[in-house]
Amino acid sequence: MKKVLITGADSYIGTSFENYIKSNYPGDFEIDTVDMRGDGWREKSFSGYDAVFHVAGIAHSDSGKISPEKEKLYRSVNTGLTVETAKKAKADGAKQFIFMSSAIIYGKSAKIGKSKVITKDTIPTPENAYGDSKLQAENGIKPLADENFKVCVLRPPMIYGKNCKGNYQTLRKLALKLKFFPYVKNERSMLYIENLCEFVRLMIENVESGTFFPQNGEYSSTPEMVKLIAAANGKKVRLVKGFGWALKFLGLFTGLVQKAFGSLTYDKELSVYKQTYIITDFAGSIGRTESD
Repeated sequence: MKKVLITGADSYIGTSFENYIKSNYPGDFEIDTVDMRGDGWREKSFSGYDAVFHVAGIAHSDSGKISPEKEKLYRSVNTGLTVETAKKAKADGAKQFIFMSSAIIYGKSAKIGKSKVITKDTIPTPENAYGDSKLQAENGIKPLADENFKVCVLRPPMIYGKNCKGNYQTLRKLALKLKFFPYVKNERSMLYIENLCEFVRLMIENVESGTFFPQNGEYSSTPEMVKLIAAANGKKVRLVKGFGWALKFLGLFTGLVQKAFGSLTYDKELSVYKQTYIITDFAGSIGRTESD
């Protein structure tokens, strides 16, 4: 039986992973969770854990310039807390530290009509404090790795699934309200939450170390996603061509348009693993996300 400590109480990813394991692998794992708010976690021993799954962090919720206070918070929690937690895990004798980084360390999506494909040779170039805080956390924990302490960094693209927050919910609201939606050809790497949970399970089972790029088996597009969400709720959205110019114009004034309709993908070779972790395909994942 593997003993896992999730550092970060009530997080979407941590809670989803715990529920996934309990539903699909009962008896194979013993999972504990510790709240990282305040100083109480420093008193808990990490000894005896096969893996520490670090999901605590400040989520990215800014579309423009951020305040110095928010930037400081990103660096304090996403960088400082991560490094301190990893050091404690190693000092206490935990065997593995898994860190949730993000594809955002590679910067923004490509502009509408352009492509952006991340390969093994792509150098991270974060364009905001959030992305930089994740990259600096990676740089702070990777040197801790040795034969007895494995450091596993995950750089997932946008994560979605039942009860998720963020961009998915925005698209969902549009899918349920609109009868027409602009068709723009774009490609996005995305990761369904259960696919992520299975990937994390494999990282723990195989005591992996290094940097990994999990993603769904196929790319998605924003119009396709809206159409699938609507269909899963018994509604129909018609995709209309000819709005590309208008979206490009709006993109001059807000980064949200580029974020929604721009392209950003991982080269699929980056995400190949020796064991399959794809629980369901993209269309199936939308159905599962929207099911009651």
